[in-house]
This record gives sequence, C-alpha cells and structure tokens, in this order.
Amino acid sequence: MDITPRIPADRKIVSGYGGGGFRINGQRVEGSVLIFPDRWLAWSGALDPEALRPAIADAATEILLIGCGAEIAFIPADLRAAFRAAGKTVEPMDTGGACRTYAVLLAEGRRVAAALRALP
Repeated sequence: MDITPRIPADRKIVSGYGGGGFRINGQRVEGSVLIFPDRWLAWSGALDPEALRPAIADAATEILLIGCGAEIAFIPADLRAAFRAAGKTVEPMDTGGACRTYAVLLAEGRRVAAALRALP
C-alpha cells in the first residue's frame, strides 16, 4: 500500500531539513524560509508581523504553520492579532512537525503556508 501523499508536481514541498537549511523540490536552500504552495522566500526567523508580512498579505493562505526550531515557541500577541485581523490561523510547532504537517495539508488541497526556522 502506498501512503505517500499525492501532491501536484508544480507545488513547493520540503523533502528534507537540517544542517542549517532545507531541501525544497530537490534544491538545497540555506537558512530559514517562508514556503507557499507556489514559491518560497528567505525568512529572518523573526516572530513579528513585519517579518511574516508576505503570509499575512497572501490572499491564498488561510493557515500559517510556524516551525519554531527544535521546540515550539510562544507566538507573540501582536503576531496572532495580525493573522486574526487578516482572517488567518497561525499554528506553532517544531520545525520537523511543521514540515510534515505542511505536506499533509498541501496534499489535502488546503490553503497553507509555512514559516520554517532552520535547524543546525
């Protein structure tokens, strides 16, 4: 039985992480990233509305997963408020969990993006 999620080939997917970066669609990307189904951007890793403005402004995003690193981090109230005001949900988790959850939600056709802090 094949349990691999079916994800359209044109979607951006994380196939690996660690060593200070990610593997996105077979390409090694250094540092933290903000990934959408159709593109990825470098991200500073800051948990503030300005650093995550692309996800807040993206009309196609309903859910932002935040991969906080090795452990879940507190999401500041101003960041939660910015997402709430935009009608979006923000969910913190560790980076590995965020990568896996992003893949599952993408396979389900959900309108998801992920902010992923790189792990050493």
